[in-house]
Amino acid sequence: MMQTQQFEMVAKTFQGLEDVLAEELRALGAINVEPGRRMVSFEGDKTMLYKANMCCRTALRILKPIYKFIARDPDELYELIKAFDWSSVLSLDKTFSIDTVANSDEFNHSRYVTYRVKDGIVDYFRDKLGPDSRPRVRLQDADVRINVHIQGERVTVSLDSSGESLHKRGYRVAQTEAPINEVLAAGIILKSGWRGDSPFIDPMCGSGTFVIEAALIAAGINPGVYRRRFAFEAWPDFDAELFDAIYNDDSNERTVSFPIIGCDMSPKAIAIATENAKSAGVGRYVTLEVKPLSQWTEAPADGVLVTNPPYGERISSPDMEGLYSLIGTKLKQVFVGYHAWIIGYREEYFQKIGLAPSLKEPVYNGALECELREYVIFQGDYRSFRREGGRLKADGEEPQTKAPRSRTSDREWRSEARKAGFGGKRISDRRPFDRERPKISKGEEKYRPQKGRFATPGAEQPLSENPLAARRNEHALKSIIGREPSISKEKSGVTFRPRRGWKRPGQNSSDTQKSND
Repeated sequence: MMQTQQFEMVAKTFQGLEDVLAEELRALGAINVEPGRRMVSFEGDKTMLYKANMCCRTALRILKPIYKFIARDPDELYELIKAFDWSSVLSLDKTFSIDTVANSDEFNHSRYVTYRVKDGIVDYFRDKLGPDSRPRVRLQDADVRINVHIQGERVTVSLDSSGESLHKRGYRVAQTEAPINEVLAAGIILKSGWRGDSPFIDPMCGSGTFVIEAALIAAGINPGVYRRRFAFEAWPDFDAELFDAIYNDDSNERTVSFPIIGCDMSPKAIAIATENAKSAGVGRYVTLEVKPLSQWTEAPADGVLVTNPPYGERISSPDMEGLYSLIGTKLKQVFVGYHAWIIGYREEYFQKIGLAPSLKEPVYNGALECELREYVIFQGDYRSFRREGGRLKADGEEPQTKAPRSRTSDREWRSEARKAGFGGKRISDRRPFDRERPKISKGEEKYRPQKGRFATPGAEQPLSENPLAARRNEHALKSIIGREPSISKEKSGVTFRPRRGWKRPGQNSSDTQKSND
């Protein structure tokens, strides 16, 4: 059944990846896509919500805003939270958790904000159902995750549809020290423009995150296929059949035609990378080898190199300057014709590479404010390169270091909030809820609950009793990762279907493929 009801969503990401994420969302069919600071807002239906979680490689989590208002102190915050119809998203048999981000002089203690929001939710149920009736708070793996974002006096309450951060793909079985985040790795690869149409090399691959994410991109495998669960599976309106169709859709998967190579001087790192590649089901696409950078003498022609060398912080080398000088030497001697993307932390080490970057862009790797640089490795001198039509960057073009910040006034924000159906009024300005119901605006209808006194008149419908989805395809998962899924078969009421396009290792004379994976 097609989902047609459109609603607002927000995808969170790292600074510097907003445009890449916006491109991913547009490709999935999202509308009104607007990049912001470490986030992208967009609109879509339930299908879009599920696809964003399953398919976006550069999203950390997908939020669904349900309530916006202005609050000037904790008491006002509590009263407005308590006034919301929480029975539309939460029930007594569900656990909940609250994640708070506050950038405000009025609300400068996020933990206290969390307590006040929790009190408002609990007191809503106590007032409605009795003093002993309340849902339970659970800090880890809660059924319903609530996100509270406060900017000044503006409060946005959202449902977190992802649960655990989407960078935790589920394929990593081991890791080396300080591995790069999977979302950041995928974002750098997509930012480079590589889509599997040329060789890909990481000469210092560590636990293999870059080459594995590259293989997933080249093979068209959705990053969410390995996840055990998403938070939206516990929502009252979860559509198990719809999500099962999205989960089992392998129509975008394809054969990898170009080599993907990862090397490292550490045998332990290569062993870990090999296990992670097997777990991700891309072992047959990735070549992993113990090979120090100094031993590189040749490489496949005209490829893309992406690497995350040591910064001298958590991981170091006895001669850091010598390492970066060696990187520059090998780029000029071995990787001619390549576009090389290097993420680093110290300017003095970058200078040792001895090449002019075509692009410099700030990115965060964990807590470190790093820089991503692209080097176009051309043959001959720079003048000949330009005469042949090459360029490093457009004349006068400077890398954008910060996404523009919204400067919408409070008055404009209140107006926007009211138009979107979120209220946007101070508690003292609102009608008492025990009096005549205020007139419902057209934009407000899609956000109002389907039951209770706050529902749109005549729109009351029973909530779906759809059970939690046990939709994992055990045959597909076992063929991908070599082990049974974690879901209990005894509790599952869903018939598992073989996933199209996947074959168990060993089928149809694929002994060679099986040995590689």
